[in-house]
Amino acid sequence: MMTAPELPPSKLADNFFLARQPILNRGQRLVGYELLFRDAHTDSAANITDQAAATATVIAHASELGMGHVVGDQMAFVNVDGVGLMSDFIRFLPNDKVILEILETVKATPDVLDRIRELRQAGFRFALDDVIGATEDVQKLQALCDVIKVDIQDMRPGTLPALARVLKNPKQKLLAEKVETVEQFRQCMDLGFEYFQGYYFARPVILSGKKISPSQRCVLHLLELLDADASSHEIESSVKHDALITLNLLRLVNTPAVGTRYRINSVGHALMVLGRRQLKRWLQILLYVKAGGAQEFTSPLLQLATTRGKTLELMVEHLRPGQRVSADIGFTVGVMSLMDTLFSIQMRDVLESVNVLDEVRAALLHRSGDYGSMLSLIEHIERGREGQVLAQMLSQMSLRPSDLYAIQLAAIEWVTEYTRGF
Repeated sequence: MMTAPELPPSKLADNFFLARQPILNRGQRLVGYELLFRDAHTDSAANITDQAAATATVIAHASELGMGHVVGDQMAFVNVDGVGLMSDFIRFLPNDKVILEILETVKATPDVLDRIRELRQAGFRFALDDVIGATEDVQKLQALCDVIKVDIQDMRPGTLPALARVLKNPKQKLLAEKVETVEQFRQCMDLGFEYFQGYYFARPVILSGKKISPSQRCVLHLLELLDADASSHEIESSVKHDALITLNLLRLVNTPAVGTRYRINSVGHALMVLGRRQLKRWLQILLYVKAGGAQEFTSPLLQLATTRGKTLELMVEHLRPGQRVSADIGFTVGVMSLMDTLFSIQMRDVLESVNVLDEVRAALLHRSGDYGSMLSLIEHIERGREGQVLAQMLSQMSLRPSDLYAIQLAAIEWVTEYTRGF
C-alpha cells in the first residue's frame, strides 16, 4: 500500500479560515459538512501559483484538524481538484470520515478514472460537485461517485426537473446545493433529492399570529430571573414547574461536558453544580431543543446557533481579555441571532419577549456596534464569502486570520461536546 509523504510547510498557514456548511437529509437532520478552506487575502481556496502546494496546504489543514472535532459524528465533504486527486497527499485524510468532492474543473480522463477506482478500493467515497448538466464528463464520473451535487442556482430556469430525472440512480444520492429558500427545498424534495446544502433552514419564515410555546416562555422567564439576580429558591421553583427543563437539566449535569464525578438527582444540587453563568448559557441553547427529540446535536439550527454563540464569545475574549461579562454578551448575541427563525416571528417581536441590553438589540436588529460587526463577520464566514471582504472586516477588528482560525476550531470542538448533553 502506498504511504503518504510528509506534507510541505505552507507560508499560507496563517491566512486560512474555515467555512463549514451543513448538509441535511430529508428529515432535516445533519449528515455532514462541506469544509471550505479559504485564504483570507484572496477570492478562492489557497489561490497561489503552485497548484500542487495549494492542494497540499488544503489537505494538510483538513487532516490536521482531526475530523471528529470538526464534524462530530457527521461526514466531512472535502474539495479536491485534479492535482489533489492525483497526489499522494490525499492519503492524509481519514477515509472513514471524508467524502472527496471532485470539483467541476476535473476532466474524466482515463488516468483520473483509474485514480478514483484506486482510491475507492482504499475505502474513499466520492461526490461530484457543481453539476448543472449531464455532460460527457459527468456521465463518466457519475458511476464512480456516491453523491451527485446539483447546483440549483446556476441552472437555467425550468431545467432542474429534467436533470434530476436523468441523474437519478439507485447507486447515487442526489444533493441539492445552494438551497436558499424553503420553496427551493420543497421543490428538490418533490424531485427526489436526498441531501440539501444551503441556508434555507436558517431563514426566518414569519407566521402571522405565531406565538412562543409555553415551554419556551418558561425558559425566557428563567433567563429574566437570572438577569434580575433572583434568589436560588425562586430559580429552582421555576425550573421545577417545567418537566422538560427539569429532565434536560438533570441529563446535562450527568454528562462528561459538566465533569461531575457522581450522579446528581436533584434540581437544587444540579443548579448548584452548574452555576448561574453556565445555567444561563444552557437555557439559551435549550430554546433550540424540541421536546421528545432524539440526538438533538444533529439539529442544524441548534448547531448553527451554538457555534455562533461560542465563536462570538471567544472573539470577544480574544479582543477584550479579562472582560468576562462582555464575552457572555457575545455568546448571547450569537445564540439569539437565529431566534426569529426558531420562533417564526420577527426579531423585534422576539426582543419584546425578553429584556436585552441596547447593544444586543442593536447587533440583532441592525448588525451595528462591535457585537453586530462580529456577528456579520461570522455570517459571511458561514457562507464562504470572498476572502478580500473578510480580510477587510478582520482588519477593522484587529483580528488576524490565524486567530480567527484558532477561535473557529475551539468553538466547533466546544459545541460538539456541549450539545451532546441535550
